[in-house]
Amino acid sequence: MGDAGMLQIFVLTTGGSLDKTYSGEASDFVVAEPVVRDILMFNKCGHQFGVKEMFRKDSLELTDEDRAALADMVRKARQTHVIITHGTDTLAKTAAAVRPAALEAGKVVVLTGAMRPAAFAVSDAPFNLGGAVTVAPFLPPGAHVVMHGRVFSDPARIVKDARNDTIRELPVGAPPPPARAPPDADDAP
Repeated sequence: MGDAGMLQIFVLTTGGSLDKTYSGEASDFVVAEPVVRDILMFNKCGHQFGVKEMFRKDSLELTDEDRAALADMVRKARQTHVIITHGTDTLAKTAAAVRPAALEAGKVVVLTGAMRPAAFAVSDAPFNLGGAVTVAPFLPPGAHVVMHGRVFSDPARIVKDARNDTIRELPVGAPPPPARAPPDADDAP
């Protein structure tokens, strides 16, 4: 790991809720400048890190080409540990897309995000990013999702649980959830 256990981590940012802020001009939340560097520096990250902004998108806007570009960056990175900040809606899809590149290159990739933007006074962003940095040295090569103090290593079993505002793992052998949950009967017009 280098001097005194210090790891070199390459952070790729894609946008998502972690980087969202309110825009008075748009009267909506928008993906803004990445906040990862500020969070890691403010919290005195014990590892060396570099940050590269790949995209500034909501995860629902990420394309297969975007995911291929992330996989290519994982392959080419000189660092053995890569953290990808990402929106929670398609976190598992991106983990599945970068996993072959991570395994092929012998790299540890950790994806993390936030249910509430880092700009909020109460946000899970610093906790999730800190968790990703903390567990990265102990994970095997592959693509892992770290959220809310938990590590999920099988992208096929990771789902967003919007009702409970978290990420969870499906039981082994459970069918994947529908792409979009049908509206509740109470939501019908």
